[in-house]
Amino acid sequence: MAPPILEVRGLKKHFPARHGLFGRGGAWVKAVDGVDFAIHAGETLGLIGESGCGKTTTSKLILRQETPTAGTIAFEGRDVAGFQGTELMSYRRAVQVVFQDPFSSLSPRMRVADIIAEPLEIHTDLARAAIRERVGAVLELVGLQPDVAPLFPHEFSGGQRQRVAIARALATDTRLIVLDEPVSALDVSVRAQIINQLEHLQRTLGVSYLFIGHDLATVAHISHRIAVMYLGKIVESADSDALCARPMHPYTKALFAAALPSHPDDQPQEKTVAGEVPSALSVPSGCRFHPRCPSAMPMCSEVEPALKPRDGGGEVACHLY
Repeated sequence: MAPPILEVRGLKKHFPARHGLFGRGGAWVKAVDGVDFAIHAGETLGLIGESGCGKTTTSKLILRQETPTAGTIAFEGRDVAGFQGTELMSYRRAVQVVFQDPFSSLSPRMRVADIIAEPLEIHTDLARAAIRERVGAVLELVGLQPDVAPLFPHEFSGGQRQRVAIARALATDTRLIVLDEPVSALDVSVRAQIINQLEHLQRTLGVSYLFIGHDLATVAHISHRIAVMYLGKIVESADSDALCARPMHPYTKALFAAALPSHPDDQPQEKTVAGEVPSALSVPSGCRFHPRCPSAMPMCSEVEPALKPRDGGGEVACHLY
């Protein structure tokens, strides 16, 4: 197998927690606390978990919007922490992001042509004519006609706006797109259209995706592999089919049981798991999920389980196995 396009090893991000008037206390919020994963060319890795588990912080670290406390992020075999100048510009061309809300992620004062052209003007030295040609080409790639380029975002539906956001992400020499819940703000009928468009683009262009989502049915559909995150750590990962057929970690089981309908005609419910998510400022000892786990044993509160191979491929961090 070819080396991964993106490889994350031992990634941590701890934020100082300020207490009192002068911000003293020395405590740390462990938003991401030792995460490993890889994404190969043309592959989609789905990252799922409840709000506050560290998914968005992980994406910010990859996009270099935050600096890691520890660990490495390697893009095409090179540590991105060392990128400066032209290397950093090249990385920003290659790694783009599509945000959750197409109503707030696009400037209402800019025409679509200017929105898509902006990364080309920043990251390339293309002439104006070449930029206009590229804008028209990527609009067609996402299923929009080039003649919509002079319009403003408010003249589009939510699904069309998200297509514009995807076009902007594809405008440069993009090899990896971080999709931060890209369909959760859209109507159910529109979500399938955007997912199908993303899959078509991946088949056509070979682009890789990190798909962050809370709708497990959507994540399972589009992802080749899924990683389940809880309180800053990945607790289970496997091929999408294997994980859906047999989730092994109690947290993964709870997510799937709560989120996936028992009948295809049923509406999926927002995922809920018994108990409250502990604070990342005070992480439970041992297994982080043990206070909420129906299968917890005495050792679960004392020893943190390491990721180990699971049946059917992948890894799981649980003392039950």
